[in-house]
Amino acid sequence: MITKEQVLNAQNTWGNGVVKIGSLKDSRAECEEFTSNFLDELYSFENGPVLFKPTKCATEQFRASKAEAKSYFIAGGDRACSEDKGFAIQPWTKVRFENTGMILEDNRAIAMGNYFFTDLDGNEAKVEYTFGYKLLNGALKVDVHHSSFPYNP
Repeated sequence: MITKEQVLNAQNTWGNGVVKIGSLKDSRAECEEFTSNFLDELYSFENGPVLFKPTKCATEQFRASKAEAKSYFIAGGDRACSEDKGFAIQPWTKVRFENTGMILEDNRAIAMGNYFFTDLDGNEAKVEYTFGYKLLNGALKVDVHHSSFPYNP
């Protein structure tokens, strides 16, 4: 059975990876390589569909491929989606998860809550998330990623 600690470790690895991507923004080749490895390590693109709905997307709201996910995280001249600006190259200095709850099963886990992205000035952006994880070869891989800003009337 997947444990809460495994999910927390996966979240920590994901947050640290997003921060690392931003720290590499001035070295494009290194940033691209790290982001590709980040997606391979943490997402399940090679094992079947990934349902990915990133936060800052209006036209192309859903990203079904690794190339589209990479485009969202780092954009660039070869980006797969024209609206992408490179969410992860903001850069962020910290990502903090506050889980509302988790559903833990033998080979699947779902976590939902808020995560907070800290910018260079110390400001936090609050974002709602749902991540679904599959246990594959002993590692948790994201196959559902939904992220959105809180409702603002």
